[in-house]
Amino acid sequence: MARLAFLGTPEMAVPPLHALVGAGHDVVLVVSRPDRRRGRGAAPTPSPVKAAATALGIPVSSSMEDVPGAGVELAVVVAFGRIIPAALLEQVPMINLHFSLLPRWRGAAPVERAILAGDAETGVCVMKVEEGLDTGPVYARRVVTLDEEIDLPALRAQLVKVGSALLVEVLAGGGSGLPEPIAQSGEATTAEKLSKDDVKLRWDQPAVQLHRVVRLGGAWTTFREKRFGILRAEVNDTAVPRVSPGTLVGASVATGEGCLRLVEVQPESRKPMSAEEWERGARPQDGERLGTD
Repeated sequence: MARLAFLGTPEMAVPPLHALVGAGHDVVLVVSRPDRRRGRGAAPTPSPVKAAATALGIPVSSSMEDVPGAGVELAVVVAFGRIIPAALLEQVPMINLHFSLLPRWRGAAPVERAILAGDAETGVCVMKVEEGLDTGPVYARRVVTLDEEIDLPALRAQLVKVGSALLVEVLAGGGSGLPEPIAQSGEATTAEKLSKDDVKLRWDQPAVQLHRVVRLGGAWTTFREKRFGILRAEVNDTAVPRVSPGTLVGASVATGEGCLRLVEVQPESRKPMSAEEWERGARPQDGERLGTD
């Protein structure tokens, strides 16, 4: 088993940490972001990875500079969110669990971008960390089928489960027993972090594409000059009248191609509700549209 450092921050990095400890590896240091305040007057809150490490009795630091002094043979990086300096990589070899099939979707939001692009498959890779952004050779990978119904939380959970198992498999021989990595090949794409504009619904797009945006979470449009969130929706194959994109037809919305049926929505300053409940209260007029402002 290996003597390791672990670098990670969000909730999706917690299962891989537990998997490594459960497999018998000696994780002697965890590096995560500093504690943050989530509201005025609130106490600083640790990252999910720091909270998990503390519960496991593992020392935690917010500085990568503490890794060389920890006496580790290898560092494991999972959703760390910070650039690792080349000088540090020269001191401590590192491997990264990345949630895509590299070189497709290098960067901060590979799972989101795979959904948004309508990819038929995605997966996980365990790769060698290099100075470039997710450019290192790959030790192992697993493919996961991506259907047109799975949402972001469900896909993340699936990839984390597969990735945790793969990480343990790759490290079965310890830090010195890693398999020979294979250089990435194929067209590289960049998975830039999503913005609020990326999840704004543009009704001139096809219903299938709009449904992908909804599956990411946070999808929004406007209704009567107020923000209108769409939490769940379905592509509706039922024929609708020839109306402008964004026009409401009952609980469905005309799009650039096809129709999107609303399932769960959240009007501004309201709690989430079913589309039927919202429709009964709002009583949209004939020809009324979403996204007109």
